Amino acid sequence: MFYFDFGRWLRMIRYAFRDEHDPKRRRKLLSLLLLRVPLVAGVNAVCWALDPIFFPGLRRTRIVEPVFVVGHARSGTTHLHDLLYRDEARFSCFLMWELFWPALLPKKVIRLAAEIDARWLGGLLERRARARSDARYSKTRDAHHQAADYPEEDDGILTYSCSSGSWSLRVPDLSIVSVHYLDEWPERKRRRLMRFYRECIRRQLHLNGGDKIHLSKNPTFTGRIESLIEFFPDARFIVPYRNPLETIPSLLALMRGFWKMRGVDEATMERGFAQLYEQSIHSYLYPAEVLARHPNQPVFEIDYRELVENPRGVVEALYERFGYEMDSGMRDRLDEAQARAGRHETSHRYSLAEFGLDEAEIRARLAPLFARYGWVGVGAPDATQR
Repeated sequence: MFYFDFGRWLRMIRYAFRDEHDPKRRRKLLSLLLLRVPLVAGVNAVCWALDPIFFPGLRRTRIVEPVFVVGHARSGTTHLHDLLYRDEARFSCFLMWELFWPALLPKKVIRLAAEIDARWLGGLLERRARARSDARYSKTRDAHHQAADYPEEDDGILTYSCSSGSWSLRVPDLSIVSVHYLDEWPERKRRRLMRFYRECIRRQLHLNGGDKIHLSKNPTFTGRIESLIEFFPDARFIVPYRNPLETIPSLLALMRGFWKMRGVDEATMERGFAQLYEQSIHSYLYPAEVLARHPNQPVFEIDYRELVENPRGVVEALYERFGYEMDSGMRDRLDEAQARAGRHETSHRYSLAEFGLDEAEIRARLAPLFARYGWVGVGAPDATQR
């Protein structure tokens, strides 16, 4: 059955009613929760039930050795995902527009409409959709590239189930919306969501080609690695590591930008920063803790500095680790990425002090990782290659 988190939905509605800081923001959030979410979720729920009837081959679609890129946000997960998904003959992933339609039937209908548009309307509808996407995401593209026809995090497939971490952009109280610690959820609820997520992947593979490997990039999934192993026993994990003295303030600055755009007050943001800080520490420690309990699970760890300076070498080593053959087209794309490596510079700089963070405390709590990677310095430049 289609998964919907009624408890979290009701908590977000109560939060919206209590929000007295910005009436306009409250109206927008209530409109989203009371109108759009039930409508889209309802359509998906009906189509979800119809999928096996319209597409009987769905039951025979297998999920084989999916790849999950996890780790702390701003650690190169997006940059790595951009490199890998270009191997289109091998990997399947969700495009942003597909995340809002977990069911297979709506995606099939939209793709058919796109074919008709291209053949009979000269791409008129596509141009309008692209212009709307550009207008919507242009303000945040420098911090996080987004476009309707661009690969995005799997977490978004749970948006209209009210179980996506993206809700924290609208509801900055992580005690209401956080899904990071999913491995700690009550057993029945955790398994229901994971079964639903697995079926979302099955539908996407049926759409893109059942012989492909699902490729997932999700920093928000770092707290559910145990569940991913349980539901995808042959899963493979990629974990990039970057200096937390850079990533943590960068993440908080990113969230501050989103929250300011939505009129969140300073006191509420401060509470959100504290919650994100604890979640960040967990994101650095938890992968090693879980994967140590599963020594046979294929894992590839990456030093962010190597990914930025030598993307071709990192991807070649990854392919060798997982036993993938690399075709000439993928090698050409890696050569292009290598030619651009290390060229990007940015004026974005974030300090620990502006968020009330203490460097000594971070070093103490993450001492083994600091020793392993030799991280030094504070306030290093942020990078577009996330």
